[in-house]
Amino acid sequence: MRKSLIASLALLLASSTAAFAAGASDGVVKIGILNDQSGVYADFGGKSSVEAAKMAVEDFGGKVLGVPIEIVDADHQNKPDIASNIARQWYDQDKVDAIMELTTSSVALAVQAVAKEKKKIDIVTGAATTDLTGKQCSPYGFHWAYDTHALAVGTGGALVKQGGDTWFFLTADYAFGYSLEQQTGDYVKASGGKILGSVRHPLSTNDFSSFLLQAQSSGAKVIGLANAGLDTSNAIKQASEFGITQGGQHLAALLFTLAEVHGLGLQAAQGLTLTEGYYWNLDNKSREFGKRFFARTGKMPNMIHAGTYSAVTQYLKAVQKAGTDDTEAVAKELHEMPVDDFFGRGGTVGANGRMIHDMYLLQVKKPDESKQPWDYFNVLATIPGKEAYIDPAKSGCDLVKQ
Repeated sequence: MRKSLIASLALLLASSTAAFAAGASDGVVKIGILNDQSGVYADFGGKSSVEAAKMAVEDFGGKVLGVPIEIVDADHQNKPDIASNIARQWYDQDKVDAIMELTTSSVALAVQAVAKEKKKIDIVTGAATTDLTGKQCSPYGFHWAYDTHALAVGTGGALVKQGGDTWFFLTADYAFGYSLEQQTGDYVKASGGKILGSVRHPLSTNDFSSFLLQAQSSGAKVIGLANAGLDTSNAIKQASEFGITQGGQHLAALLFTLAEVHGLGLQAAQGLTLTEGYYWNLDNKSREFGKRFFARTGKMPNMIHAGTYSAVTQYLKAVQKAGTDDTEAVAKELHEMPVDDFFGRGGTVGANGRMIHDMYLLQVKKPDESKQPWDYFNVLATIPGKEAYIDPAKSGCDLVKQ
């Protein structure tokens, strides 16, 4: 009797161990949201992205494969070395299965390199450089919400068509700024325009006067702001003080979202053309998410927040479909599964990890055009995903050739 009982217990233990190995490896599926929570991009993504991730988990039911889903978060302070150290600790010690958001391109590139080394998944929603799905792509890396090419096609293309055929760039001095300047400049030149020059500024600078004076003296019809967050807002404010727009030059906010428009105000931001991958007032599906997000955070979401919700949800769907949180199996599902939610409508994921979805060309309303709080944009056009993003086969990623 005793031998029979021991044999039964051994069989039960073996079965449980096999099921555990096939499902969630540590009895929990853990997702890390790593972004800027205290600096120049805190409103751009920040703690609101963490809330978006938590919303996705709650809407999924709080569990996957019968185990709880946990969200952890940290502030990388826009420093690649800090971000890399956090990523290594999360992957090695804290058993984090995937890291997401990753505002700031230099940070995203650094963390994606760690994820590739550790054979762990990262999904970028906050950073923009096309290098993430180009020369520094990874079989475990995914780029979700937008990139510099999509911004160039949207905002750059629209302004050239409107007659803005000479450009001068005011560029953030790191990977994101370089990529955005190059992508937009290439698109302007391909459309028959000219680049008259550029100047680079440090991240989080408070004084744009010398940079704006160079842009003003260039005589360019368009001053391209290849920066983001508070840097863009401060540049726009100081450009007004210098009378740049009053003098006939146009400011192109190449990465500007609802969060920054709200911070700047319609009076200062009116007339700006920008590109986002989501607008809360686009339709009923967008409004439903926007209102729930607002009830939770006191603000309407931008494309980073909505994209983070979408990325977390799609990752959990991939885990569910794979029947395991094993990186190889989940990455395979992420590459193959269509994306169809309020954010990535009819989206597809290329072999290089780029999620291809529609973008929206938007113009900031005049104060008297806004009918309700957060009603900031006129939708000028929908940019089909195939036009907005680089063809994965031409991305420069070796993965698509394998």
